[in-house]
Amino acid sequence: MNLNLDLGRLTGPLLVFGGPYSNRQATEALRAEAERLGIPPERCICTGDVVAYCADPVGTTDLIRDWGCPVVMGNCEESLAEGAEDCGCGFLSGSTCDLLSKQWFEHASACLRPDQRDWMATLPRLIRFEVEGSAVAVLHGAVDQINRFIFASTPEVEKCRQADLAEAEVVLAGHCGLPFTQRLHDGRIWHNAGVIGMPANDGDTTVWYSLVVPQGGSLRFEHRRLGYDYSAAAAAMRKAGLAEDYARALETGLWSSLDVLPAHERAATGRAMMLDQEPFTPP
Repeated sequence: MNLNLDLGRLTGPLLVFGGPYSNRQATEALRAEAERLGIPPERCICTGDVVAYCADPVGTTDLIRDWGCPVVMGNCEESLAEGAEDCGCGFLSGSTCDLLSKQWFEHASACLRPDQRDWMATLPRLIRFEVEGSAVAVLHGAVDQINRFIFASTPEVEKCRQADLAEAEVVLAGHCGLPFTQRLHDGRIWHNAGVIGMPANDGDTTVWYSLVVPQGGSLRFEHRRLGYDYSAAAAAMRKAGLAEDYARALETGLWSSLDVLPAHERAATGRAMMLDQEPFTPP
């Protein structure tokens, strides 16, 4: 198993995304968007959880592998590669998310081919590269805990600790499912592009990805919405007999359960996101 992957020095805009979540329709839409923007696969970075809630784990995994973009291991890939009994998402035992996750995990586990599990086992837990003179680290949840939820409201001291562990000036993270960019007190950047497989609990059926654009010594982080055929994705989930809760989430833009959310993020349920798009200069 590769613990780290070093991509060296990258030049040009990066497309960053998380959580395809077995949503083939959203993954197809993002690949088309990358092609429209002229961003090659080596500069399209996935923060993990290729497989999760939606109906097509096989097709989504094949799309990501064929695309050839760098992918950091998510807890879902870790669990599926190891033949675990659950997704390892870190949900509270007995919570709604915990109970619902058992169904999609069983579906994904039953569908995936051996070669797909083998590919998941080879994914790095940390990806490093340099862009515009900044040391960047890509991780899923946290360096020392793959399923650690780190939200915008998570205390800054924890983000700084993880950036120290990653030895990075810029951290591109995943897992929490909500997009945000924060400048830490020491000037380092914590960036989460959000996920493309589920909406961001903001009452909008579009999903989120981001662009990281070099800009004369600084980096501009652009949070962008992505439209896709969510109706087809929801219909596929119902046809597969998956939980109605997640199919409805695709159609409403609202999560079926708020169990994992801290009070700050929970209070923002259904509220349109206003995300800054401005240059940040890492230290």
